[in-house]
Amino acid sequence: MQEPQSGPDRRMFLRATAVTGAALTLGSLPTQPASAAPGGFPDYTYLRTLLTPSQLRYNPTGEIIFPTVRGVYDKLASPLGRYYLYYAPHDAPGGICLAYGNSLEGPFTEYPANPIVSNTWDPHYSVSHVSSPHVLWRADLKEFWLYFHGENTTTRLARSRDGVHFSYDKVVLSTSMMPPGTTETSYARVFRHDLPSHGARYVMLFMLNNTTNHRDIGWGWSADGRTWTFAQTPLVRHSDVGAVNIGGPHLLTRGGSAYVVYNKDKESGGDLMITEVGTDFTLRRHLGVFYNSSSQAPENGRAAAPSFGTDHAVPYMIYEAGERLNGSIAVARG
Repeated sequence: MQEPQSGPDRRMFLRATAVTGAALTLGSLPTQPASAAPGGFPDYTYLRTLLTPSQLRYNPTGEIIFPTVRGVYDKLASPLGRYYLYYAPHDAPGGICLAYGNSLEGPFTEYPANPIVSNTWDPHYSVSHVSSPHVLWRADLKEFWLYFHGENTTTRLARSRDGVHFSYDKVVLSTSMMPPGTTETSYARVFRHDLPSHGARYVMLFMLNNTTNHRDIGWGWSADGRTWTFAQTPLVRHSDVGAVNIGGPHLLTRGGSAYVVYNKDKESGGDLMITEVGTDFTLRRHLGVFYNSSSQAPENGRAAAPSFGTDHAVPYMIYEAGERLNGSIAVARG
């Protein structure tokens, strides 16, 4: 975290490692951005708040986290808007929620029947809370796949044709699949990414905790997005970047390589960090700060859980802004 500056660039980054290329989650980046973060990614600048708990009809706990944005205008015949924004409260009862809009800069309208997935789903589960929605578009099946946690020990999968009404599928990750002493396996995001050496077409990134109570980034791979194999050691450790906890991982690819962007806890700086892992996930090149959180509202020293997309070739980052369980969903433009 750093204090606000008057100049246009408030990020500290490693220009020496920048590479050229293109492609983010929802489209291509401009080929020559005006400035670049590590890896040659855009230098994002905060624009505005998109969702604030006090302004939402469904607001059981006064907090929301973990946004995921998906362009649906080219996937659905009659979408509610061009973009679907998924988010959730974390504390009990949580609830997977949806908002929709026609621009990544907003505004977004709350779906009137939120939550679209609740903490009880007979006969599949009844838990204290569900949260951390990540939605993957399966072009091969023309389905939206929703990964979400509840409890913090378990990540689940649900599937939908319209991105609104979901059918339960299965548990895809739990602490029982990790080494003894693991206490949390949550906040998972899944990406289409080929790993030929593993016979895999999908990669999962998630937050991993154990009895030491220091959170790391875990990872796994899958041929079909349903049945997974998980590395038994972290992909990125909190100690690698001088943090107490790290989480909210997102996979980005650019210039023939792959990168993981993730957040530090506020006490460790509250910034988004970036580590190059390579297309085969054998690298561990820690490149430093990807996005430096501001001490001013709404970030108040913390940016977390980023989701990325493009709108008319302009790159955007939608993320948690503010202290954990006391923030909002914001957008930054590259």
